[in-house]
Amino acid sequence: GTIHLFRKSQRSLVGKLTHEFRLVAADRRSWKILLFGAINLICIGFLLMWCSSTNSIALTAYTYLTIFDLFSLVTCLISYWVMMKKPSPVYSFGFERFEVLAVFASTVLAQLGALFILKESAERFLEQPEIHTGRLLVGTFVALFFNLFTMLSIKNKPFAYVSEAASTSWLQEHVADLSRSICGIIPGLSSIFLPRMNPFVLIDIAGALALCITYMLIEINNYFAVDTASAIAIALMTFGTMYPMSVYSGKVLLQTTPPHVIGQLDKLLREVSTLDGVLEVRNEHFWTLGFGTLAGSVHVRIRRDANEQMVLAHVTNRLYTLVSTLTVQIFKDDWIRPTLSSVPIANNILNLSDHHIIPMPSLKAADNLNPVTSTPAKPSSPPPEFAFNTPGKNVSPVILLNTQTKPYGLGFNHGSAPYSSVLNQGLGIPGVGAAQGFRTGVANVPTRYGTNARGQPRP
Repeated sequence: GTIHLFRKSQRSLVGKLTHEFRLVAADRRSWKILLFGAINLICIGFLLMWCSSTNSIALTAYTYLTIFDLFSLVTCLISYWVMMKKPSPVYSFGFERFEVLAVFASTVLAQLGALFILKESAERFLEQPEIHTGRLLVGTFVALFFNLFTMLSIKNKPFAYVSEAASTSWLQEHVADLSRSICGIIPGLSSIFLPRMNPFVLIDIAGALALCITYMLIEINNYFAVDTASAIAIALMTFGTMYPMSVYSGKVLLQTTPPHVIGQLDKLLREVSTLDGVLEVRNEHFWTLGFGTLAGSVHVRIRRDANEQMVLAHVTNRLYTLVSTLTVQIFKDDWIRPTLSSVPIANNILNLSDHHIIPMPSLKAADNLNPVTSTPAKPSSPPPEFAFNTPGKNVSPVILLNTQTKPYGLGFNHGSAPYSSVLNQGLGIPGVGAAQGFRTGVANVPTRYGTNARGQPRP
């Protein structure tokens, strides 16, 4: 067909986003998320107006948690979109990393909001404004109800996985210590508080409790500085809760190996190395593709007489229990055989003197040649089998004692450039130049094959 060099894309970026949004909106499961997203926007609008009327920075910090809920709803929509999409030539591993990126971006934006609250609170300590408590308590309960209702009504798969897989925050650890003491008195509460609470529910309850204390102290003593202190407490709790999740999702984006599966992977690789026909397992790399999905690649060197398909099936069967997306590359063990070149033999090469020194070429240059096996060797690995540059790398010259005239085997060129260059230059043979060839020190040398030492033909 005709090649158009400057053809414009059929759809713009906005058109592509609209097409993908329609694809997600066609699924009925996403209607609930879209409804909660619309209510969330209305709730955020009212809360921001109440923050402006009350002049409370603590309520502003708590409103940022509602904005984070909106990010979590968007992440849930992206998770549904990832399940609908299939791998493409551009994204051969699928689109699972998009939801990882969405979680990372959401948690980082929440931490940036917490840093902004800390900066504003530091300025308010210098000049504390007056706080109006008319709508402070109303905004607190509205935000708390909507946050808990959103978290408990919608199953957000990415954030649910990250909250369980990431390390615990300092708020969760302190609450866990308190919960153990309470459960020791009332054992029936162990199913609620132990082993650890949901970090999002925990920060919503803790933030609402701080705002209630702020409201009481301002109403009783007009202590306006407690609003700034509550804002700092809510910002620190937000930062401490989101930071472990950002670290975990960031490690997934960096394609690191999860620490909790390293021992299992080492055990499986040892089992693979003991399979029949497997000589070596090298260049192994395993990383987290998405939340709960492990990918990896490995090179396996096998014997020349081994069955590639059989070894591939056994290796895949062993590793597939842990690695869902696996790439195995099989290499057969082989080496380079030197070939003999047929070169016409000159007459004067067949006659040598009694003592000759044939210098052996240095094999140090073999380190820079192509590897002798079909697989690349690691820098730290021992030299491969059947390597010609292992023992005897620096060989001293060989002295041949010629008691008889042996017209066979001497002077053959075996196709190696160092040997031919040495013989052509006449190195190691006294009195032989570059264009002179070989000379013999014997006066009467028989020129007929099959003669005895005295020059008489054999019977």
